[in-house]
Amino acid sequence: MLRLGCSRRFLGLGRQVQNPVQSLVRLYHERVVDHYNNPRNVGSFDKNDPTVGTGLVGAPACGDVMKLQIKIDEESGKIVDACFKTFGCGSAIASSSVATEWVKGKQKEEVLSIKNTEIAKHLSLPPVKLHCSMLAEDAIKAAVKDYEAKRAKMSGNAEAGTVGKAADA
Repeated sequence: MLRLGCSRRFLGLGRQVQNPVQSLVRLYHERVVDHYNNPRNVGSFDKNDPTVGTGLVGAPACGDVMKLQIKIDEESGKIVDACFKTFGCGSAIASSSVATEWVKGKQKEEVLSIKNTEIAKHLSLPPVKLHCSMLAEDAIKAAVKDYEAKRAKMSGNAEAGTVGKAADA
């Protein structure tokens, strides 16, 4: 006859999980859980501020939407602040939080080299969650593009004003 412990394991009745929520949390890497429970740089800037670039991206397949904003020092071209608002899963929130930490203090050209694979590796995202890190990369690029579009529009308006004044003279 089998011992009680062996027979319970054989029947699939081995150690029962006391708290099912604890077992679910363990599926995510501790960095994901940390950034989900304590997200960094949550918030938003005034999108009309000429020193702010806004990247708004989404993944229709899963419903995640990410808004990442960067504030750039116009003289140095350095990102002085960043914030995000994300509606989505824990991996999307963690990816946004990591992205805002990584872009602070870097040149706007430098942040364009941040790849989703680096974010995914840092957070140890499983393959099914890689789209979250892709959203973060896309949001960074969109924010820089938005900032540069604002700068081009402002310099275009300044040139048009100068041309108008020269024509009046």
